[in-house]
Amino acid sequence: MTEVIVVGGGIGGLALAHGLRGAGVGVRVFERDRQRSDRLQGFRIHLNPHGIAALAECLPAELLARVQASGGRGGDQFTFITERMKRLLHLDKDIIGSGHLGISRITLRQILLSDMDDVVRFDKRFTRYSHAPDGRVTAHFEDGTSATGDVLVGADGAGSKVCAQYLPHARREDTGIVSIAGKYMLTERNRELLPPALLSGPKSVLPPKSCGLFIAPHEFDGGVNDRDDPDALFDNTAPYLFWSFSAKREHYGADVDSLEAAGLHDLVLKLTVGWAPQLRALVALSDVDSTTRLPIRTSVPVPKWETSNVTVLGDAIHSMTPFRGIGANIALRDAQLLCRKLIEPERPLLSRIAEYEEAMIDYGFAAVRASLSTARQSVGDSRLARMAGRAAFRVMDAVPSLKRRAFSTIGT
Repeated sequence: MTEVIVVGGGIGGLALAHGLRGAGVGVRVFERDRQRSDRLQGFRIHLNPHGIAALAECLPAELLARVQASGGRGGDQFTFITERMKRLLHLDKDIIGSGHLGISRITLRQILLSDMDDVVRFDKRFTRYSHAPDGRVTAHFEDGTSATGDVLVGADGAGSKVCAQYLPHARREDTGIVSIAGKYMLTERNRELLPPALLSGPKSVLPPKSCGLFIAPHEFDGGVNDRDDPDALFDNTAPYLFWSFSAKREHYGADVDSLEAAGLHDLVLKLTVGWAPQLRALVALSDVDSTTRLPIRTSVPVPKWETSNVTVLGDAIHSMTPFRGIGANIALRDAQLLCRKLIEPERPLLSRIAEYEEAMIDYGFAAVRASLSTARQSVGDSRLARMAGRAAFRVMDAVPSLKRRAFSTIGT
C-alpha cells in the first residue's frame, strides 16, 4: 500500500490527508506548529464552488457539513463603489453564480484538524529529504527524527523548504504592493455607525488612482458556535468587517515596512482623508491591535520539471496575491486532484504524479498570473485609466448582458 508523507498542515495538506485516509491510503502529516492552538491568526477567506467541491470530495460528510454551517453571509454578491460610496457596479448570484462561502481561515483549519490525531504530528520542522536505494523518500526533521514513505508532498506554504530543495529555481518576488488590513468588530454600537449597504457583502472601493480598499463582512446566521464545538479551541464567531487598504509601497509616503499596528492604522486614516465618513469610521473604530501589514508577493511561473516521488501543492509552488480571493481554492483543487491520482490503482506511480503536476502547473500559474494582473489594476497610478474603468463599470451595471459577459468568472 502507498505511504504518503505530507509536510505542512495547512488547508491543502490537511484536505489531501483527509482524502487519502478516507480512501484507505496510509498518510502522515508533519506540521511545524508545536500544537493545534499555535496558528490562531488570519482573516476571512473566500471559498468558491470549486473549492467547496474539492472539500466535498476529500472530507467526511460530517466535516463538510461543519464547514458549510460555519460560513458567513453575503458570499454570493460583490459590489464596486467609489471612495464617496457611490455605486459603480453590483454583481449578484445571477452573475457570479451561487455556492460561494466566506469562512474564517482559523475556523476552517480547526475543522480540518478534527479527528486527525492519528495522522498529524506537531512540532516537526522539516529540514531536508533524502532517497533510499529502493527509491523511497525520507523526510528529516530538526529534532533528529525522520519519516519514510513512497511519496513526499510539500504542502508547507510560501517559502516551502520542500520546494527549495526540490525546485531550487522556483522563486517568489515582491510585487511592490503593500496591504494594511484590519478588523471592525460588529458590536451593537458599531453596527449603528455604518450603513446597511456595507454589511451586505464584499466590496471593492475604487478611488481616483493609486490605491484601493477591500471590505468583506464576516458574520453568521447562527450556524456554528465554537464554544459548543468540542474540537474548537476558542470562540471565533464574533462578527466583524474585514478591510484591507492596498497601494504601492511608495504611495504610503512613509517607511511602511517599519511601522507597528498603531502606526499602520494611523497611516490608513491619513491616506483616506476626503473619503466618505462611513469608510473613515470603519478604519478609525477598528481594533488597532489587529491592524496588520501584508507585503504582497507572488510566485514566478516555472516550466514543467522532471517528475519524481516528491511533489508540491498550494502556496509551496504557486503562491499568489490575495486580489482575486482564489489562493485557498487553488490549493484545495491541488489536494483534490493529487488525491485522485494517488488512489488510482494499477498504473505507475510516477505517471500519475506527472499527470497531476502537468495539470496543476497549467491552472495554478494561470491563477497566479490572473491574480497579479488584478493586483496591479487595483493600485494603478493612472488617474485617466481609473476614471475610464469607473465609467465602464457604470455602463456595465446598467447593461446586464455586458456585466454577465465580463464578470462570469469572478472569484473562480
